[in-house]
Amino acid sequence: MSPVGLARLLEGLPEQVDPDLLVGFETSDDAAVYRLDDERALVLTADIITPPVDDPVLFGRIAAANSLSDVYAMGGRPLAALNLLGFPGDVLGPEVLAGIVAGAREKVLEAGAVLAGGHTTDDEEPKFGLSVTGLVHPERYWRNVGARPGDALVLTKPIGSGVLFNGNLRGWVSAAALAACVESLTTLNRAAAEVLGAFEVHAATDVTGFGLAGHAFEMAGGSGVTLHIDAGAVPVYDEALEMYRRGVSTGVNRANRELVEASTRFAAGLPEEWHHLAVDPQTSGGLLAALPADQAPEAVSALVDAGAAASAVVGRVQPQEGEVNLVFN
Repeated sequence: MSPVGLARLLEGLPEQVDPDLLVGFETSDDAAVYRLDDERALVLTADIITPPVDDPVLFGRIAAANSLSDVYAMGGRPLAALNLLGFPGDVLGPEVLAGIVAGAREKVLEAGAVLAGGHTTDDEEPKFGLSVTGLVHPERYWRNVGARPGDALVLTKPIGSGVLFNGNLRGWVSAAALAACVESLTTLNRAAAEVLGAFEVHAATDVTGFGLAGHAFEMAGGSGVTLHIDAGAVPVYDEALEMYRRGVSTGVNRANRELVEASTRFAAGLPEEWHHLAVDPQTSGGLLAALPADQAPEAVSALVDAGAAASAVVGRVQPQEGEVNLVFN
């Protein structure tokens, strides 16, 4: 479903009145948060993707890291996961199915959680993801709203994976660039979330299907601010910009651009390929966090030391500038 279609669907749902539902679907957040008591709240999420790679084990790892990321984006800790699998059993053998689940299990265990079961259905093409339950303190969870003027924006992974995978289908991406991208996508956001948990995070999200611009747009709109993003500071996967220069794109770039274009401005000198890269859909992308500017350098240093080597300050939060929520400089 397109971002616009999803927004219309959510707008039509009736309001839910439950004081223990701390986060629902009102701001299209990464996960729901439901309070159990004064010390514990559940983080509830589900995600599913189609294969960005041919290798079943790698597919399972990427899909699991992508699903687990929603819990980390809320500041939570994963507890248990269930497989969600669509599979063409009459086309692909059981060894493919076993590889997908094995890859996912590796990442679930790495997250300190358990793989507790799941559901499989016949489908024309493989689709895989997880329903994940996590835990967070009911007064210390993160949302994708709450960014404040004066905050810095920190991003923990590069962008550009969507166009790289499509470029790879044409044989235009080098083995080194693809390998580096896959390594990043199979890396959990666990270390990044744990590091950021020591700082005063005002808002956070993970950058996935709506691209950097789409998720930044949601943060800006929900926070009532304008985000200024320095394109030169954003980490980008090797060869991603080159793919856009050569005319490669993805199936959702247009929908992502329609979501943000009315309230987004690009600096006059920014190359056209950056207009496309801003809405490039990510899988298992990094965390985008808004935190006090004076804490950002220390946070980035700690993130790099913890293994999130691409982490960088990529922008700043300004008071809202009319109808503009997002500016790429």
